[in-house]
Amino acid sequence: MSETSVVFIGRKPVMNYVLACMTALQSGGKKVTVKARGRAISTAVDTVQILQHRFYKNLKIGEIKTNTEQLTGENNITLNVSTIEITISA
Repeated sequence: MSETSVVFIGRKPVMNYVLACMTALQSGGKKVTVKARGRAISTAVDTVQILQHRFYKNLKIGEIKTNTEQLTGENNITLNVSTIEITISA
C-alpha cells in the first residue's frame, strides 16, 4: 500500500468513512488524507473527530487545506464549491 491513502467523503453514513480510515491506517498506511467538498465537509470533520475521540487517542491531525473549486452547472452557470483535505496519522 502507498504511504498516503485517500478517503473521499460523500453521502454515505459517517461510520462507513471511519471504517475506511481505520482500515487504511491498520493496513500499513502511515497517513490518510480525508477529502470532501460542499456539504460533505461536515461529514469529513465528523469522521476525523470520531477517529480521534473513540478509536485513536493519539491520532495526529496534520495539515488541513481548504480551497474553492469552480464547477460549471446547468445552463453554464459557474458554481463555487468549497473543499477540504485533512491529513491524519496514527
